[in-house]
Amino acid sequence: MSEAEQNIGPHDNVRRLSDAIRDMKNAAADREDVVVDMREASRTRLELLAQELQPVFAEVPDDVPLFDFSISNGENPRLWIDAVAHVTMGRDRRTYRFLRDTRMGRVVLAESTHAGEVADKVTRYIAERMVERERMIEGDVEDLPRHLSDGETEEQMAARRLRARKSRRRGLLTGFLLVLLGAVTGAVVMGYVLSEQVPGLSLF
Repeated sequence: MSEAEQNIGPHDNVRRLSDAIRDMKNAAADREDVVVDMREASRTRLELLAQELQPVFAEVPDDVPLFDFSISNGENPRLWIDAVAHVTMGRDRRTYRFLRDTRMGRVVLAESTHAGEVADKVTRYIAERMVERERMIEGDVEDLPRHLSDGETEEQMAARRLRARKSRRRGLLTGFLLVLLGAVTGAVVMGYVLSEQVPGLSLF
């Protein structure tokens, strides 16, 4: 064993390990501070947007259960508009992103660094939802066209409605054929039973 190896004792190993552990803890604390700062920055911007939308929120009647209007905690704070739409901050923590979950996936309704532009989109979205609710209460359950918010054009909307009408027609025709088939089958079975029970009666 060399003299250098003999000079390395357990105390040196412990000291080096403790230094490494301390460095790792400091690095982790620094990262946590960055995460906290980013989260607080996002929440602050969302609170500013919520303040700008406060007059709109105040106009929504209390008996309308569609909306939430709250900021959630977590690593990525969100300003919830309703159960499927919310505003969050982009990776740069400066860009507002108004998102909505649909059956086709999540869509971006608005994206801007200007809170006013996103507030306008949120206001229009709230208006659309309220008008939809009124139409449903009145018995007209057809949704309002969402080409302005969901990225659907007039042509796509017309094609979707045409497919829906064709689907309903096919469903009605299929139902009618099934009823007709059931009636014919029942008549055949009844005739067979009668011919077996009544002597001399021949229906087939």
